[in-house]
Amino acid sequence: MSVTRRHLLAAGAGAAVAAGVQQGASAADVPTVGTYDVVVIGSGAAGMTAALTAAKQGLSVVVLEKAPTFGGSAARSGAGIWIPNNPVILAAGVPDTPAKAAAYLAAVVGPDVPAARQQAFLRHGPAMISFVMANSPLRFRWMEGYSDYYPELPGGLPNGRSIEPDQLDGKLLGAELAHLNPPYLEVPAGLVVFSADYKWLALSAVSVKGAAVAAECLARGTKAAVLGQTPLTMGQSLAAGLRKGLQEAGVAVRLNTPLTELYVEKGAVAGAVTPAGLFRARRGVIVGSGGFEHNAAMRAQYQRQPIGTEWTVGAKENTGDGIRAGQRVGGDLALMDDAWWGPAIPLPGDPYFCLAERTLPGGLIVNAAGRRFVNEAAPYSDVVHTMYDRNPTDPDIPSWLIVDQNYRNRYLFKDIAPTFLLPDDWYGSGAAHKAWTVDALAGSIGVPAGALRATVDRFNSLAMKGDDPDFGRGDSAYDHYYTDPSVLPNSCLAPLWLPPYYAFRLVPGDLGTKGGLVTDARARVLRPDGSVVPGLYAAGNASAAVMGHSYAGAGSTIGPAMTFGYIAARDLAGVL
Repeated sequence: MSVTRRHLLAAGAGAAVAAGVQQGASAADVPTVGTYDVVVIGSGAAGMTAALTAAKQGLSVVVLEKAPTFGGSAARSGAGIWIPNNPVILAAGVPDTPAKAAAYLAAVVGPDVPAARQQAFLRHGPAMISFVMANSPLRFRWMEGYSDYYPELPGGLPNGRSIEPDQLDGKLLGAELAHLNPPYLEVPAGLVVFSADYKWLALSAVSVKGAAVAAECLARGTKAAVLGQTPLTMGQSLAAGLRKGLQEAGVAVRLNTPLTELYVEKGAVAGAVTPAGLFRARRGVIVGSGGFEHNAAMRAQYQRQPIGTEWTVGAKENTGDGIRAGQRVGGDLALMDDAWWGPAIPLPGDPYFCLAERTLPGGLIVNAAGRRFVNEAAPYSDVVHTMYDRNPTDPDIPSWLIVDQNYRNRYLFKDIAPTFLLPDDWYGSGAAHKAWTVDALAGSIGVPAGALRATVDRFNSLAMKGDDPDFGRGDSAYDHYYTDPSVLPNSCLAPLWLPPYYAFRLVPGDLGTKGGLVTDARARVLRPDGSVVPGLYAAGNASAAVMGHSYAGAGSTIGPAMTFGYIAARDLAGVL
């Protein structure tokens, strides 16, 4: 049956859909490409987990992906996954309990997210991990020592709950491997690196353990080469493993197939309109299309200034298509002002999401007045929240990470080895500055020289004592994850004393936006009055995050994305 103009208008489509269909077609005769039980929008962690779950419940499924590649932002990521009480950490002896997890999540999230959604995440997350391991080649490793982001709160674990994918041979995918979205940062050739290795690789020049970890990464790479494997880790492993599960389950992933509108029939969402035509859904549509980080108009509408699309590391196709389509059929939105923030250095080409570099001892962050304003080692989302909160009255955007040559002699910076020169284009773009005195550095970045000199002197005096009463750097176990344990008495703090000095421009970067369609504990999309939009589900960054305005631990994006994709599919299958 063809889709009539009345049906498309009911979906809120109108001219937008007419413009999106094949050349010469009218809105009245969009062809039906196929009919499935479930149509999934997006092939990131949320979408592929949802599709795999639905397929294993005996439902027919298709995944529609806007990009020419699969994996979305998950494939680009480090792929930490935060799931309390999951079987991997329990097998490793992590002392987690449901009560601890519930207390911690409630303390982190607060009243921004209904308790029922928090409980659904905690209840179904462990089962989701077990399901994925049973139905794909994915296996996981505990990221030992990667603390929850607020371990001092009730139920927080200083040794962490996060897991990451184990190594996977990309050749399992056959020709489909060529369609895997590439990583945000390439692993150096010949190495096999896990997310948990990076903290030690940054220290490989000054730490026995760091050198040992580097050697282990090389040994893994050598072994894979001898075996003729294509080794994948982090987000590459996660996306490839889920895609392999879909291959084995017979689920097609249609690349280059963007959503233009949701199709509504008899008051319920019953399919997805694409340029290729209509994909009908007997039971419902699950939107896992990511956030809106690359939509300049949406960012300007919903988020604080300054903001743009050039500071995010999210997949470039994430322009809010699913969020806007869901809103047009009645879905409510929440958390649109927020993102999975982190300070980023706007390097030529792509921004660099700054993790270890701002935490390692021997560096500090200052604002336009040349003053510190934040605990540099705090969770990355908190640092950017502080930047935005203070910026209207005490400009903090951009901020500057200040380090000295001693720091550069000791630690990896992005992928630049200790003592190696920084690329010329970093300086040419204004992302990096270098000077032989603090005063000259202040002049280069446009901050008051006297203020910067006083700030560095004050910081150095605190670092020598190993205590930061000004901003509490080092007070939390989390602060010490990306630091140098050989630096005493506080691994977060060391003075700046060896010229030349460096400054790196910091702006509000992000891993993706966290606002989107409001959903309930069953991942169903809700209207502003709290009623359900029949047939419509959302998970991942297309939905308002279960973490609210906070961030519980490494993997607080992907863990809930996969869990609510799993929940949505099970609800559609009637087995939740």
